[in-house]
Amino acid sequence: MSEVRYCSDCGEDLTSAPCLSHERRTRIDIQFEKVVEHVDAEVKACPTCTHTVKGEFPADMAGPLQYGNGLKAYAINLLVCQMIALNRVQKAVKAMIGQVISEATLLKFVLRLHEALADWEQSALEELLQNPSLNVDETSLRVEQKNHWIHVYASGDITLKFLHRSRGKEAIEHIDIIPRYGGVIIHDCWASYLSYIHCGHGLCGSHLLRELTFIVDANGYEWANDMKRLLQATCKTVSVRKRKKLIKKEYAVLQQQYREIIARGEQELPEIPAKPKGQRGKMAKTDAHNLWERLKNYEMAVLLFAKESHVSFTNNRAERDLRMSKVKQKVSGCFRAAHYAQAYCRISSYLQTMANKGHNPLIAIQMALSGRI
Repeated sequence: MSEVRYCSDCGEDLTSAPCLSHERRTRIDIQFEKVVEHVDAEVKACPTCTHTVKGEFPADMAGPLQYGNGLKAYAINLLVCQMIALNRVQKAVKAMIGQVISEATLLKFVLRLHEALADWEQSALEELLQNPSLNVDETSLRVEQKNHWIHVYASGDITLKFLHRSRGKEAIEHIDIIPRYGGVIIHDCWASYLSYIHCGHGLCGSHLLRELTFIVDANGYEWANDMKRLLQATCKTVSVRKRKKLIKKEYAVLQQQYREIIARGEQELPEIPAKPKGQRGKMAKTDAHNLWERLKNYEMAVLLFAKESHVSFTNNRAERDLRMSKVKQKVSGCFRAAHYAQAYCRISSYLQTMANKGHNPLIAIQMALSGRI
């Protein structure tokens, strides 16, 4: 508190004068402090049997030198959240504590947190299966100089990522979320997802709009331009609604307009030429034909966002959750072993989920390491 005792103009004593108001100024700083704690255990010899007895150390001090959870959380945060390269994390830690920690030890920190989060991942998975809609996507990741895939499943506050060598149905079956899920999965029309008919399906509107824009720019088709305007207008209408969906009458009108555009598109598109005699396989179709067929065959999935309030127009949630994985690969180049990549997926899932809930990543990591989640 900065007190006023005298008038700066006339010198009058203001000690007993009432305070009219306060003006506050704030300074925020970080105090870096290395904390070293020693625990000495007594060693005694029994005078009766001459047996040497040593005092017990705390359970979290198994060896001569231990690193605390605060230091571990700091290093893991740099590696996973901030995506800093391993040797640069070494230098950052050395600047903090004046001591070099080996790369192997830093990686052990990561693997320990990976193991500590096993129960959390299982409980989050069970909670995820109860949600009415699920955003799913996948992206490539280099592991052991080979191509692997990160599969993401996101809904509500929860984000889960899993690593698999395959992109398609083999990976989906191994992860075993979609085969057990009964809600709506929102995706970019990947055939492996569409093969699960027990689920509802919602197609990403952003992907469709990009494809429609390309068709309009490349071919100038009116049906594609009309479909683009219809989807954009419907998305805008739904987004400002309190219930985030159309009423039955409005949805029926939307369906009619949609089908009219599809019918006009069939007339506007050129016919696919007949296959020459003796040629094997199917005739190649243009991008416009393929998009038109997809819009026709999956009308319900395209328009589901306007019918169900829990279905989003885009799959941006899953794509956002995967984006940092590509940044990690750009920084690190390649994971040395599969178990490190799997640890990255589980830890980044946990930290993304905690961030969605508004938790500080450093505190979240310390909680997990100490078993308080």
